[in-house]
Amino acid sequence: MPAPSGAPTALYRVYGCVTRAVLPLARRGVTRKLQAAGVPDARIGERMGHATLPRPDAPLIWVHAVSVGESLSVLTLMARLAERLPQHEFLITSGTATSAELIARRMPPRARHQFAPLDAKGPVTRFLDHWRPDAAIFVDSELWPLMLAETRARGARLALVNARLSASSVRGWSRFPDTSRYVLDQFAILLTQNPEAAGNLRKMGADPARVRTGSNLKSTSAPLPVAQDVLDRLRTSVGNRPIWIASSTHPGEEEEVLAAHRLLLGRHPDLMLLLIPRHPERGEEIAAMTGRAGLTFRRRSAGEWPEGDTQVYLADTLGETGTWYAAAPIVFLGGSFRQIGGHNPFEPAQAGAAVLTGPGYYNFTETYGPLISLGGAVEVADARELAQGVSLWLENDQRLTQARSAARRFVEGQRASLDGVVDMLCGALELEPGDA
Repeated sequence: MPAPSGAPTALYRVYGCVTRAVLPLARRGVTRKLQAAGVPDARIGERMGHATLPRPDAPLIWVHAVSVGESLSVLTLMARLAERLPQHEFLITSGTATSAELIARRMPPRARHQFAPLDAKGPVTRFLDHWRPDAAIFVDSELWPLMLAETRARGARLALVNARLSASSVRGWSRFPDTSRYVLDQFAILLTQNPEAAGNLRKMGADPARVRTGSNLKSTSAPLPVAQDVLDRLRTSVGNRPIWIASSTHPGEEEEVLAAHRLLLGRHPDLMLLLIPRHPERGEEIAAMTGRAGLTFRRRSAGEWPEGDTQVYLADTLGETGTWYAAAPIVFLGGSFRQIGGHNPFEPAQAGAAVLTGPGYYNFTETYGPLISLGGAVEVADARELAQGVSLWLENDQRLTQARSAARRFVEGQRASLDGVVDMLCGALELEPGDA
């Protein structure tokens, strides 16, 4: 018999016991990671629910996003909510040092950042005792059972936005329908990226009346910041040479990109590749790979700039992607030559670039479909097709201009959806400008 609506299931109670038992191990794991990233001990304690900032004396909206992509995608939404709700304050939480660093650079009005508590009774209780959120917004696939249920139990209304669950996640949750339903019942509204995600949530037991198809928040994000002095220095170093970019590449993809660049150099000997790995800490590995491919290179992390004979500029630093996108009209997005799901095409399109992608962009099917149809992006299967795609645009200014314009029009069309998302959230979470 299904568990009654609102009643914790036996599995939920087991989960609570297990998380309490493994908390010391989880604490050691996250402590090591944050210490390695140079996070101060006091801030590491935030993962155990120990706040390092005071709660503001105002209605508080808590926004939780686990990592860099999710965090950045929600900042524009927070800024728009701040405009709509001038008496409200905001707390954004995330789990990684990288996300904390980037959020700090782009913090919206009346907001502060903390690391999210681990999903165990002690950390969650301490966190909620201090912050007492009036409403909470969870981003993407952040379904932490204790965090959700305890927050709702204290009277806050919850929303899930930009919801996107992998097929494996749906299968996993669907094995425990009562618990899945209980967890999803904590949300007053569930806004999905696309109809497929909406269907998945309904299959998992979400109340169909609460599930809405929204838009991908990444399409509404503000453009990535550009450091003009860095951009000017790069342009001075490169001169009039043409540049193309391979961005957010993963292991197994750089080989394809470098092979494509070798092919391109046969037709465009002065061409430079600006290579932006998804994880900059792989810079040493990729530099060695580039050398073995017989290509000359310089590294941003070493403070080097391209020279006349530089064939590859390895941008192995954090937080400068927007600057690099401003430097080139053609961008290949990684995570798509392997079954990773692809990466956000809105960012290069906002910068005015035409986009190339491999076939494995399943996390962004609702985006790439219309973007490809409009001509703003092209799908390529391998190094040979990648080289052909780049070469076609390099050799035909009119086609490149048309592709860049199509990409930008697509992004501009998506931005209008943000007001609709704000309207739905304010209604479902019962947020009004005069709340006190």
